[in-house]
Amino acid sequence: MKLYHLYVSGILYAELDFDTQPISIQKLDIASGKLLPWETLSEEANAFYKSFTKIDLLKLSHQLHSYEQKLAGNGEVIVDMPEGAERYTSSKDSWYLQRDVKFPNNKLVENGKLLAVCCPAREMVTVLVRDGEEDRTVLKMWRNTWPDEKIYGVNHLGSFLVPMRDGIHLSTDVYVPAGLDEKVPAVLIRTPYGKEDGCEVYYRYVQRGYAVVVQDVRGRNLSEGEWIPNHSEVEDGDDTLNWIAEQSWSSGSVGMVGGSYLGYVQWAAAASGNPHLKALISVVCAGSAFVDLPRRGGCFTSGMLAWGFAVSQKKFHPELMERDDWEEVLNIRPLDQLAEKALGYHVPFLDKWLENLDYDEFWHRSNWKERSVHAQIPALIQSGWFDDNGMGTTEALELVHDFPEGMRKVILGPWQHSGNSKYDMHGVSFGDEALRFDLDFIYFQWFEHHLKGIDNGIDKTAPVEYYTVGQEIWKTASNWPIPETQETEIYLDSCGHANTSSGDGVLSFKLPEKESQDSYDYDPQNPSTHIIDMSENEIEVPEDYTEEEKRQDMLCYSTDPLEKDVVITGDITVSLYIASDAPDTDFMVRLTDVDENGRSIKLADGILSAKYRNGFDHADFLNPGEVVPLTILTTKISNCFKKGHRIRVTITSSAKNFVFPNSNTKDGFNSQTTVVAHNTIFHGGQYPSKITVRMEQ
Repeated sequence: MKLYHLYVSGILYAELDFDTQPISIQKLDIASGKLLPWETLSEEANAFYKSFTKIDLLKLSHQLHSYEQKLAGNGEVIVDMPEGAERYTSSKDSWYLQRDVKFPNNKLVENGKLLAVCCPAREMVTVLVRDGEEDRTVLKMWRNTWPDEKIYGVNHLGSFLVPMRDGIHLSTDVYVPAGLDEKVPAVLIRTPYGKEDGCEVYYRYVQRGYAVVVQDVRGRNLSEGEWIPNHSEVEDGDDTLNWIAEQSWSSGSVGMVGGSYLGYVQWAAAASGNPHLKALISVVCAGSAFVDLPRRGGCFTSGMLAWGFAVSQKKFHPELMERDDWEEVLNIRPLDQLAEKALGYHVPFLDKWLENLDYDEFWHRSNWKERSVHAQIPALIQSGWFDDNGMGTTEALELVHDFPEGMRKVILGPWQHSGNSKYDMHGVSFGDEALRFDLDFIYFQWFEHHLKGIDNGIDKTAPVEYYTVGQEIWKTASNWPIPETQETEIYLDSCGHANTSSGDGVLSFKLPEKESQDSYDYDPQNPSTHIIDMSENEIEVPEDYTEEEKRQDMLCYSTDPLEKDVVITGDITVSLYIASDAPDTDFMVRLTDVDENGRSIKLADGILSAKYRNGFDHADFLNPGEVVPLTILTTKISNCFKKGHRIRVTITSSAKNFVFPNSNTKDGFNSQTTVVAHNTIFHGGQYPSKITVRMEQ
């Protein structure tokens, strides 16, 4: 028998015999916590395991011989498959890392035998391992920490209509450990995506002795009420926590977990100061509207429309994200007709977003950072440099900055919104250590300590763990921003012709004494492109902007080739002095790493509508020719600019796909009339336009 074990977060979910064709399987019976009798793995069951664990077991069994024969030696290895070639790179200890794909199936092959497959994802890790080889994988860590672990069956208590303070009821499923009679802490998941879909990913908490509560947020799936994203989550989270604490099975302690919108609802609940909320595991959390989405910098974020379409009906429809006509869709005006023309129906929440142009009570209601009562709830924060909700994580990091050590832990990797799932992203490759295999292990340590009171040392681990691109290593720090970094100002300069990457724009570590300026014409009918695939629903990915930087409406400021490696870690603050002949226009800033061949890779960006330079609560229109200051905060990065590379900052006034182009009129992004704006950046002397970065010493 060629016996393999399938583990999810260290829990055995199946036994498989690869000697039989098709392969045989002993499935875990979730209700009892015991393995069922052997049976043939069906196509239907394989589809479930592929969705759940990200490993295609039938494909693996069919191609086992190919993997065992071809995954050998060092360097890059190509394995030809019927579906197309798979690329691997050899790593330490006979591991072969799968490249160019989401959820790589890394393979341990030694002496012509496949010993294990390990697949990392945003919030859990799956391991398929040959009998007896468990300690060659991440399972060794789980076993050493919990050698005699009790795994419980999962008892679904049922669906409940939980009352909110205004009489609306939210549909809520409750799962508890089977056979465990004592009161237990709860893990709460609040979701707009349908609480039944993919709920198996939360069973692992029940199996380790927690109740799990999964709830459809207001207006979604089986819950009552009107769906307005983010609008009611502070109050609804507070009421749900109180309901949980009243249940007979509840110990009164609740943790929350999840990513994106499921991260947002955690901070919204925390903003209420509810005493039952004892721990957060916040993954790629969404933030407040004008800092994050959908109104970042006061613009209107077109890049979120794929998500907006997917949640435009009561049920989640991810297929609505994928279109081949996004170019035409994003050009529909006025914007209040966009949904009807693109989808065939109005989307009420999009109408509400368009009705409230300035920051007002409507937007304040969903601003968890501003509404926070500053309760110190232990928070584990996970995000990536290329997360399109990265500004939400920035707000979370600001909230926990002064928490005592042990009550905050931060993990920041070279990841996009889908998280810990790719070694290669849009033509940019990261090192062998870019993906983590211990995230779910850390989650359980966090909940054990803060919900069960177990002294397991998680509160004594590094408060911040972060990955530096270019050096391709993980580092630790005591807080964020990294205290050991040196705040450094880098100034914009030119002889007046910084247009395009071939211009004379310079980044200088000294303030230029001579005043100068650079100008460009921004035409909303010909906007520059923010290079993304709209259907991917990832809007902050790194990309090669070399060709885009040849546009005349793109100002480029670059250092001389660096004489030594320079490491920048943190957010970047961009201070500009600008003028325009338009009453309003946008300013998009990007930080790029330019190699010896001139390839310019975007690392971080920020944007601001000029009319909101003095606050998002009111429009302060520009006067023609008047020079005014702007301050723009970018996304986060830790990057090593190698010796011989250049640090570059680009400035333009559009980012098609990311935001709807500003019309350069007082009607901003929602105008059928557009004008060409003549925009100017001033620098040097009394106009010290600059970027402020944090450099590692």
